[in-house]
Amino acid sequence: MLSRRDLFVSAVCVAAFRNETLDIVAKLVSKAERNPELAAQDEDFWAQIQQAFDLDRNVANFNNGGCSPAPRIVEEALKRQIDYANKAPSYYMWQQLEPEVENVRRRLAATFGCDSEEIALTRNASESLEICLLGFDLKPGDEVLTTTLDYPRMITTIQQRERRDGIKLVQVKPPHVPKVPKDLYDAFEAGLTDKTKLILVSQVSFMNGQIFPVKMVCELGRKHGIPVIVDGAHAFAQFPFTHKDLQCDYYGTSLHKWIMAPMGTGMLHVNKAKIGGLWPMMAAGPTQTNDIRKFEEIGTHPAANHNAIAEAITFHEMIGVERKAARFRYLRKRWTDRLIGLPKVHFHTNLAPEHSCAITTVEIEGIKTGDLGSWLLTKHGIYVTGINNEAFSGIRVTPNVYSTVTEVDRFAAAMEHAARFGIA
Repeated sequence: MLSRRDLFVSAVCVAAFRNETLDIVAKLVSKAERNPELAAQDEDFWAQIQQAFDLDRNVANFNNGGCSPAPRIVEEALKRQIDYANKAPSYYMWQQLEPEVENVRRRLAATFGCDSEEIALTRNASESLEICLLGFDLKPGDEVLTTTLDYPRMITTIQQRERRDGIKLVQVKPPHVPKVPKDLYDAFEAGLTDKTKLILVSQVSFMNGQIFPVKMVCELGRKHGIPVIVDGAHAFAQFPFTHKDLQCDYYGTSLHKWIMAPMGTGMLHVNKAKIGGLWPMMAAGPTQTNDIRKFEEIGTHPAANHNAIAEAITFHEMIGVERKAARFRYLRKRWTDRLIGLPKVHFHTNLAPEHSCAITTVEIEGIKTGDLGSWLLTKHGIYVTGINNEAFSGIRVTPNVYSTVTEVDRFAAAMEHAARFGIA
């Protein structure tokens, strides 16, 4: 039997735990209501976000532009539904779990700011964009206009149509560090011909995080009667915007980057009036001609992957996209300020907020990109990815909401050393 003292101590401990929990919740709520720029610097707030992930802190992952780990609540939802479906897949998965995709569709539509009947769930941005690039009827000689800053897989897709259908790929060369957004628009306008039948534009270039003036390019296409496909793989949920800010008819993105959904999840937006004119990549019946779900006809697939997207959206909403963007720019400034002005350091990203957010590409003159990346990983436990282009090369640096200032400072110190003394 517990003594009176034991009971008292136990009661105090329970009360303390309860009050501590309430304090944490209250702190998160109050911080969430703050000015984003102030919240971006509040390490108590971000410490709570960091604890939402199961990570290997021996390696600082600064390649979230490739893919991001999902928070624990997303992992748990994914595992729970996989286990449940496996008990009787043809019943539990198809009859009970698969219908939940409609709720995910509605929530993604609300996040993007469009009609839910304009959202298809895919496996990644590549699938979403290939549906569009392969889904238009094009004739020999027709031109598809894009840039030298676009994603290689999309270029490969167009090149296959060149070989198969006799169309022509046209790549303009906009400045990768433009002075003003119109510099990018001007490149598209200069590349138009009377044979241009399709335009592909990256909302954010995977090479250096450059934000493109998508709305201007969509207006250019509309003016000339040319469909514009927007590659949003590196943009969606990284900084604030909705569909009305883009005014696009076709938009594809991955959800395992900035919204931190399970690996292998993506989204396709097609304007409702345009669905009927776009062929699906996998066959669908004529009754689905005007149904956005025709783009989801991929055969048997796990329901858990797309259902767990809902938890990722909840986590994203809890943080707030304005605070995410402010945090990204704060972390970026923390390390770029230490490198700006150092000899041999060259930034291949315009650091102004209207031009970029979380993604930054930097080069140290005289050190090969691959060598620098390997040195950072083996000597400092920092993982980045290399970018090599005919116009520039460097390492692409992309922290995320779970990244700590200690990791960012470690990276900055390593880069300072490399710039001053080399990596030999």
